[in-house]
Amino acid sequence: MARALRLLGLTLRWAAAHPGLSSFAPFVPILALWALLAASGLFPAVFFPGPMEVLRVFGTLMYKGVLPDYLEDSVIRLAVGAAAGMALGIPLGVLVGVSRRAHRLGWPVLLFFQAIGDIAWLPILLIWFGFGLGTMTFVIVYTVLFPVVLNTVLGVRSVPLELTRAAQSLGAPRFHILLEVIVPGALPNIVTGLRNGLGYGWRALIAAEMIVGTSGIGFLMFDARRAGQVTEILLGMIVLGLLWYFVDGWLLVPLERATVERWGLVAR
Repeated sequence: MARALRLLGLTLRWAAAHPGLSSFAPFVPILALWALLAASGLFPAVFFPGPMEVLRVFGTLMYKGVLPDYLEDSVIRLAVGAAAGMALGIPLGVLVGVSRRAHRLGWPVLLFFQAIGDIAWLPILLIWFGFGLGTMTFVIVYTVLFPVVLNTVLGVRSVPLELTRAAQSLGAPRFHILLEVIVPGALPNIVTGLRNGLGYGWRALIAAEMIVGTSGIGFLMFDARRAGQVTEILLGMIVLGLLWYFVDGWLLVPLERATVERWGLVAR
């Protein structure tokens, strides 16, 4: 118990000494409660390790190079799958949003396949591609694609008709209207779709790594389950949460805010 209280005191002093990291303050009570429960002896240590045990395993896996390698594999897979999902989703969303015929034909198909969860594809993907990178890439692309497509369609169809008519009255060609009026007007929704799609894709990647992976954070957690290493499972969960917290808070949220202020007609 005294050890847990010392950990809480160190955490509070660290937060006070680094005011720029105040966004981590909500996690302090969670960390304190975790430490207190682990130190109370209510649960066996092998099933409910404390923060210091997880920190020790973190140092060990970092020293051995296991955690950096697995984390790099997961991030690369997400980046490749997300890039492919955006490359397919944005043009498709623009097409469905601009063309009435494409919307009439494509919208029901999009809704149909959106309802089929990414994990539901895994059994047939394992038959087609086996336990490999192709299966995980498909799952990520599939997961990222639909939020991007649907938000792009919403953004395109939300552009005020007056802007398009004004560009037409000035003699702008249709292609220029598309690139200089419609796509910029849809950017806030596109970025929102990208943010949601990456979040869903990250979770889908971890699930796929647990089932078909041979490396990555998801594989680390699933492999630890087979060995009964609860500490490594908790470490994997913390790494997943912190990594996405950094990506979303330091990259995607500022990008979304800047896009809305630039193209969403919102004052700074």
